[in-house]
Amino acid sequence: QVHVVESGGGLVQPGGSLRLSCAASGSIFSINAMGWYRQAPGKQREWLTIMSVGGGTNYADSVKGRFTISRDSAKNTIFLQMNSLKAEDTAVYYCYVKYWVSYSDYASGRYLEVWGQGTLVTVSS
Repeated sequence: QVHVVESGGGLVQPGGSLRLSCAASGSIFSINAMGWYRQAPGKQREWLTIMSVGGGTNYADSVKGRFTISRDSAKNTIFLQMNSLKAEDTAVYYCYVKYWVSYSDYASGRYLEVWGQGTLVTVSS
């Protein structure tokens, strides 16, 4: 079983910064990628960013230049540094992890995906 726990959400003023963390633990042979989604009230879930096992990153246009994903590979942890926050960034932020449970799955390319419970970010004055 794999657990994903996000932390770091809270209330921040417009223009401020916040850093989210996401830690994965459990029966993980290796991680394929980790990333972030968010879901604002009354809106569909929005993909934000991903970091692959090789360190490559990709961002949604809505956060490019303001949000930065980074990682501590040794701890299966990623971070989301969010700068220049706007009211429209208010949402529940979810971390997701794509991982392999065994070498045979890794060799065959079969990965699983697990999500965290989310952490609320509120941008308001």
